[in-house]
Amino acid sequence: MNIILFDQPSFRNQLKPITLTRPIGNVRVGTLTIDEKWQKYLNADISFLTEGYLSKKYSTTYAEQNIYINASCLPNEHFANAISKLCENEALMSNGILLALITSQKLTFGEISLSKTNTMEYKESEITIISELPHLFLNNGSQISADFKKITLGRKSAPIEDKYTAVYNEDYIFIEEGASIKASILNAENGPIYIGRNAVIQEGSLIIGPASIGENAMVAFGAKIRPNTTLGPVSRVGGEVGNSIFHGYSNKAHDGFLGNSYIGEWCNLGANTNNSNLKNDYKTVKLYNYDIKALYDTHETFCGTFMGDYSKAGISTMFNTGTVVGVSSNIFGSDFQEKFIDSFSWGGKSEGYQAYRFEKAIEVINATMARREKSLSSDEIEILSYISQNK
Repeated sequence: MNIILFDQPSFRNQLKPITLTRPIGNVRVGTLTIDEKWQKYLNADISFLTEGYLSKKYSTTYAEQNIYINASCLPNEHFANAISKLCENEALMSNGILLALITSQKLTFGEISLSKTNTMEYKESEITIISELPHLFLNNGSQISADFKKITLGRKSAPIEDKYTAVYNEDYIFIEEGASIKASILNAENGPIYIGRNAVIQEGSLIIGPASIGENAMVAFGAKIRPNTTLGPVSRVGGEVGNSIFHGYSNKAHDGFLGNSYIGEWCNLGANTNNSNLKNDYKTVKLYNYDIKALYDTHETFCGTFMGDYSKAGISTMFNTGTVVGVSSNIFGSDFQEKFIDSFSWGGKSEGYQAYRFEKAIEVINATMARREKSLSSDEIEILSYISQNK
């Protein structure tokens, strides 16, 4: 199988700023990114069909026969089985949305034609489609559970040897080799807990499932990890976090609350950074939408912060209910921040937002990554340059 995860343009826009620096197929929901899920379900290599400025880093691999899958669709056994049974020039649809297509054509981003295709309505099982930002945290708990089954099938967990760690429903806790857990509470009564290779759970931490702690991630001492939370690889997280996703390599090492949110890669939230995820009047939350370039009603009562890659917040930063922060912004100040902060912004609501000089932003990003012995690739610098010039 040659699997190509294609981005539907309208969904791409509605999932920005998370998709400003990656295709939809590389977004994390649950323990795994979407492409990693499809690898496990179809046992195949995955490539991406996305916007041109991302195509060097996230290239498309074509073959004589290509299986195109809508990157916003999350896999399940029924759906994966239905795709594997498709023949040349057959497609699966659901309520007008193209789910999957097999063709020898080399399709391009935004130009998928079904004129010579036999389309079939997919009705075997419900499909989860990630097309708006709130869909990420809304589906995170169920995806942690689904990923847990796939990752742990036929495997045995490493033991929890620390005598001061309290465990509830141990059968739904899986520990990879090299993980360190000391004097913590792990409660999997209402959902599984996955702890990745070489992860560190420091003293006094509380983790309530469903929860996923990625490879080489750290839960700081005294942290409260509430249900439906994912810490991606090499993330450092403390304080109180619930219904939220850290994509990876991001830090929130100190106290402060984060709820119903998605934090991109290489982000940092300073000490006592907090976000609101519920309005005082309990009305539904409005959120900035890149597709319509305006706020829209999410129809969700709980909705927090969505932060693009490489952005930072200074100490005691306060994010309003339903805040969107773009890529590579440096935010600080004592007031509640604006609900939409564009990419490459510097400052805060009280001080005003200024343009963040591109050369300085790249310098700071590389300094951040150097702490993990990494640096920006030339392809990544090109992506960031495109974003800075096309805000």
